[in-house]
Amino acid sequence: MDSDERPGTILSTEDSWTVLERNQHGRLAVSVLGDPDIYPINFLAHDKRLLFRTNPGTKLAELTVNNRVAFEVDEIDADEARSVVVKGVARVIDAQSEIDEADKLPLKPWIPTRKYTYVEIIPTNVHGRYFALGEEPERY
Repeated sequence: MDSDERPGTILSTEDSWTVLERNQHGRLAVSVLGDPDIYPINFLAHDKRLLFRTNPGTKLAELTVNNRVAFEVDEIDADEARSVVVKGVARVIDAQSEIDEADKLPLKPWIPTRKYTYVEIIPTNVHGRYFALGEEPERY
């Protein structure tokens, strides 16, 4: 029996970074004591790392308990889509010199609020897929 499943085309690491660099909204996945959470965040892909801003709260607390994270961004057009997943290690940027450098980047809060804490995700794995979109095939 022939399969009509088309799982997509694997993107190169370079193409995956291109998708990350041209987007600014994604989802951060964290897990503490086997209990996963997913947060929508705005981010910046810069120098082969991801940066976002946050404030004290659940997300930041979870990152300090378990700094191993996953991050996903999807890019969907009328007839094609790309999905990139980054696995890595998150750390709060606390050195003033690094904060000063991060302040120069075009990373602004998504909602009208002040967010004083920068978090950096240092990737350990970046992978993406490309999908040609279309209608479900007819059954034989």
